Amino acid sequence: MKAIVVGSGAGGATAARELSLNGFEVEILEAGGEFKPFTRRLSLVEPLRKMGLTRNEKNFSRFIPAYDSVRASQNLVLFRGIATGGSTVLACGNMVRAEHGLKEIGLDLKKEFEELEKLIPIKTFPRERWRPVTGAMYESAQQMGLNPAPTPKAVDSLKCISCGLCELGCSTNARWDSRRFLDDAKNKGAVIHTKSSVKRVLIEKNRVTGVMVGSGSGSKFVEADVVVLAAGGIGTPQILKSSGIPAEDRLWVDIVLTLGGVSEGAKQLKEPPMVWYTKEEDYILSPYIDILSHYLHKPWKNVSIDDRVGLMIKLADEEQGTVYADGSVKKDISLYDKSRLDDALKQAKEIMESAGVSGPFIPGVVNGGHLGGTTPLTKEDVPHMKPSWLPEGLWVADLSLAPRSQGLPTIMLASALALRVSRKIAENL
Repeated sequence: MKAIVVGSGAGGATAARELSLNGFEVEILEAGGEFKPFTRRLSLVEPLRKMGLTRNEKNFSRFIPAYDSVRASQNLVLFRGIATGGSTVLACGNMVRAEHGLKEIGLDLKKEFEELEKLIPIKTFPRERWRPVTGAMYESAQQMGLNPAPTPKAVDSLKCISCGLCELGCSTNARWDSRRFLDDAKNKGAVIHTKSSVKRVLIEKNRVTGVMVGSGSGSKFVEADVVVLAAGGIGTPQILKSSGIPAEDRLWVDIVLTLGGVSEGAKQLKEPPMVWYTKEEDYILSPYIDILSHYLHKPWKNVSIDDRVGLMIKLADEEQGTVYADGSVKKDISLYDKSRLDDALKQAKEIMESAGVSGPFIPGVVNGGHLGGTTPLTKEDVPHMKPSWLPEGLWVADLSLAPRSQGLPTIMLASALALRVSRKIAENL
């Protein structure tokens, strides 16, 4: 039985691993190339930053080709990883159970979360290696009654050199990413093809027969009994709509906004991002230097990265966005989301000021990188782990299945969904 898995991020790699372990002949199709972390000195890029040459998000991809950016509206840009490992190679390695909206549809992923926590080495980062300003903000949050907690991370502190560049790829392999699951799948016979962009799925008599890879004269048909789409909240609906299959206009992105302040010699970059976090009803706060805002955001240009201090808001946004068949996206920041961001910014500023961080306090780039909700499961779908309108043999195994935005790290959720889906595939076949 042959299965094609489209995408190699958290969802795709987990599905490929599980299907391989269950005896499927697995072929993984990844649109990007082999991932390579950023290994140059940031100081070499600073002259370009000061000249304003890094302020366009497309230019940023020249330094990290795996970064793909999509402008969703004038005030919101979305980022995703297109390379082996997907967005996990550009993540901070945070591992929490994100379950917002699952109880309402009767989906309990506790078993999958527990299994993943045994497969992936997860620990908090040693407190003695936090930067002083990070510790001071943690204590400020405690005094405000916000109950901050160290963040569970898939980071080996013995290998970590505290370069702070997790989001540009881990050069020492201290941080887990989904390529380790890909290796497990390959050890069981799975084959991965890079630079293999799937354009559409082919269906005959309401059953999948395979996928078309590439375009024009370079396109080819790859046959399969099962196709698993794990191309993310943009890639998956793009492929579906290009194939004449519906996807819902309910894109969520977990809006990120970092408040920037100043503390001379803080060197917040000399630790992994997000070593602690506070959890509010629909957002978290976490220390975060925000490389994207440092390079893309003009109002941040006059502060060196050694003196910059950041406190990030990650907000569960309203599920109101559209992905089109050409891959373009339309999503605005709703008035409700703006009001919640304003409230969170006030809270972040209070924490920073109490910790001795000075102004000017300037919000960074509003962006999103957790993309989902475009093929959401309903209560009726949960027993089958498959949206009812999908043809036979076609499955989705990424955050597209999650009906609600999380406002939390989502690697564990994507992997848990894919684990449940791939086992349902094996059970059915």
